[in-house]
Amino acid sequence: MPLNYNDIKEVTIKGRYVTHKDIDPFLNNVAKDFTIQTEGLSVEERAIKSIVLGKGELKILMWSQMHGNESTTTKAVLDLINYLKSDSDLASSILKDCTLKIVPILNPDGAMAYTRVNANGVDLNRDAQERTQPESVVLRRIYEKFKPNYCFNLHDQRTIFNVGNTPRPATVSFLAPAHDPERSISKTRGISMQLIVAMNEELQKFIPGQVGRYDDGFNSNCVGDTFQMLNIPTILFESGHFPGDYDREVTRKYIFTAMLKAIEVISKGTIDQYNRDSYFDIPDNNKLFFDVLIKNIHILEPKHEQGSSAAIQFVETLVNGKIEFIGKLEEIGNLQGKFGHKTYNCLYAKDLKELKNNPDLADLLRNTGIFFQKI
Repeated sequence: MPLNYNDIKEVTIKGRYVTHKDIDPFLNNVAKDFTIQTEGLSVEERAIKSIVLGKGELKILMWSQMHGNESTTTKAVLDLINYLKSDSDLASSILKDCTLKIVPILNPDGAMAYTRVNANGVDLNRDAQERTQPESVVLRRIYEKFKPNYCFNLHDQRTIFNVGNTPRPATVSFLAPAHDPERSISKTRGISMQLIVAMNEELQKFIPGQVGRYDDGFNSNCVGDTFQMLNIPTILFESGHFPGDYDREVTRKYIFTAMLKAIEVISKGTIDQYNRDSYFDIPDNNKLFFDVLIKNIHILEPKHEQGSSAAIQFVETLVNGKIEFIGKLEEIGNLQGKFGHKTYNCLYAKDLKELKNNPDLADLLRNTGIFFQKI
């Protein structure tokens, strides 16, 4: 990394629940260095703000929390802003060569409620064509006025995603969105791919085997596909799980690392140093993870077939202004080939003891008819 990440990490904002109330003090503080403006209002009339950095000809538009409960990239863009305030030579050259326009929270109502959708229950990332929602209108108006050369579409993905068929979590995933149903490679989509190759090469130094490639099925109602259709290189960023990092404080660092690398490549005009075809060497995302996998549950309850497993997925739940991860039984059966971020094997006394001493999991299992008869 170009400097000690902890020197630029915005420590006032952490965890998964990030709203305009959290970022407004930060924006007010940096207003003396950069331009902050209100671009429009949400359904519930919360301000949708942007920040503009730099004065260069290369224009990069990025927006985060289009889905209100996807906040990791918001934290990462604040870290990026802190970096660009630093006295780094790279920061100075980026601000000279590029103009960045960042919308930290596009869906402030969804952020407050910790929901994917906006206050009208609409997924803004399926509203790119009709633009029925005020937030969609705001983003398109920003796009048309700013006239970006590149777009960064910033999201989170669930803990279920792994890389290829490996037991490695997809900590960061990318997509060069399609611009047609055939998923052909236009010049601009090819540029998106090259930038992703650059970011992947950088991330492999830190999280080898933990970068995935998101599904590129075409949907013109998605914003990334729409902007790619308008011949603007667009990249989808997906913040995923790093082992033990449910608050995604580690993942934010790698999103920052990736964004900075892409911006550096754009700024220096070195995109053509990266082989477009290497994009397809990045393994596909797969959905082989559960948050908790309990193997051989027939030891606990003989009614289950020998070798059966129980899979638990955490439901992110807003409780008194904080996100709690509440277990939900997702599946019981033969789960061979699936992985757990935490795995227990009931054949082992140590694991049985750990299960018994985890009251939340023990209660969940009892409530679903899996009893601790053998402990």
